[in-house]
Amino acid sequence: MTAIRRAAVAGQFYPGNARELTATVEHYLATAGSEAGPVPKAIIAPHAGYIYSGAVAARAYARIRPAAERIRRVILLGPCHRVAVRGLALSSADAFATPLGAVPIDREATDRIRKLPQVHIFDATHLEEHALEVHLPFLQVLLEDFTIVPLVVGDATAEEVAGVLDAVWGGPETLIVISSDLSHYESYDRARQLDTATCHAVESLDASSIGPHDACGRIPMAGLLHLARKRGLEVATLDLRNSGDTAGPRDRVVGYGSWAFFETGNGQGEQDDDETSADTSGHEAFAARTRRLMEKHGETLLHLAAASVEFGLDRGRSLPVNVRDYALDLRDDGASFVTLKRNGDLRGCIGTATARQPLVKDVVEHAYAAAFQDPRFPALSRRETKGLSLSVSVLSEPAPMHIENEHDLLAQLRPHVDGLIIRDAGRQALFLPAVWESLPDPVQFLRHLKLKAGMTAAHWSAGVLAWRFVAEEISTDDLDDPAAVWSLAAD
Repeated sequence: MTAIRRAAVAGQFYPGNARELTATVEHYLATAGSEAGPVPKAIIAPHAGYIYSGAVAARAYARIRPAAERIRRVILLGPCHRVAVRGLALSSADAFATPLGAVPIDREATDRIRKLPQVHIFDATHLEEHALEVHLPFLQVLLEDFTIVPLVVGDATAEEVAGVLDAVWGGPETLIVISSDLSHYESYDRARQLDTATCHAVESLDASSIGPHDACGRIPMAGLLHLARKRGLEVATLDLRNSGDTAGPRDRVVGYGSWAFFETGNGQGEQDDDETSADTSGHEAFAARTRRLMEKHGETLLHLAAASVEFGLDRGRSLPVNVRDYALDLRDDGASFVTLKRNGDLRGCIGTATARQPLVKDVVEHAYAAAFQDPRFPALSRRETKGLSLSVSVLSEPAPMHIENEHDLLAQLRPHVDGLIIRDAGRQALFLPAVWESLPDPVQFLRHLKLKAGMTAAHWSAGVLAWRFVAEEISTDDLDDPAAVWSLAAD
């Protein structure tokens, strides 16, 4: 028997009669008009009663009308107003109902994300929750045949939300909807001030600047903003108003905004059927973003790395940093390697291929580890700092390579572009793209990587796994005055 999550706020937040509801939604969409341009990959839209926020939500939904035949799955995230929940909560229902009918839940997608530790089934938080339900009629009027992945977001981190979104990101068949209102019960002028600041934070993809009283859906918003920055999405503000502008008094208002997020790397988000081409395109987009980051902040990263080495020489630990003191690009999670050389010879290299913490923190910790904890070398001494140079590499997320054999792996490698990770039987090793400078032949590159992993140079088995990534590097040797990095670090 099919389990249905029944409508909880029909007749309250929106009309309970199907004909009236359809006419109301169509009116809001018609009033919103249509704009030329790409179809959003994701939207943020409000969830109040339609008389208050329906027109603002319609500004976002009108942008997806051209893709009505293409969108087959909607990932719908909103905050919990009724029953608190840890992490992100799915429903055990088979479908969610409104007066316009029942929308089935995408079981393939929900089964996939249920494997994540932050996701679980908790029906109680869905039972009376309106934040997801009020979006369904807009989707039902616009889309022809679709499923949903409804998630109530409670006590979770931006990274946990982003991890769920990443797992179900999909292609042009998938739309992401984040449900949130903005400031609550402020005066009209105060609300406009607060909501404008929140709008600027969304436009800057700066989740850290959205406080707990700025948006009820700030946590799912933060997850989307975190992932949007990582994936290089562009954002457009579509509407920003409050209940004092729509249907309420101006002494105590609720703020509403709608935003659209666009993929920029593959022709308005069109999915490439060839996985290698898709990986390459993603890496190219990452490389372009990271080159810009290095142009703006590369010297800052070098100064931080050098300062951490100096701090380690004096204090025996890595440099403490206050992440909020640095630019937004440097606060984002990033994967880095720091390499030390002395008179041109390797003196230490430590890092990670997985982004787990803010980039500034990642760099200072790896700089310290490269100097004092690389098991191949003794801890750096003060007398060795003369002739010491360092480089910082920022890595893309590794992409799995689909390989049949060793020849296939070698054929896919791009010399001087790809970094490579291999793993087999519990042994693993990584080469940065910079290694191509000393090992330009792919065969030798792979053989030496096997040796680094503790394998033989001729090793191969059906269990070999490989990932490739790209990296952007800045070195003290790139600077006009390399010694300045160390002199400033010592101050």
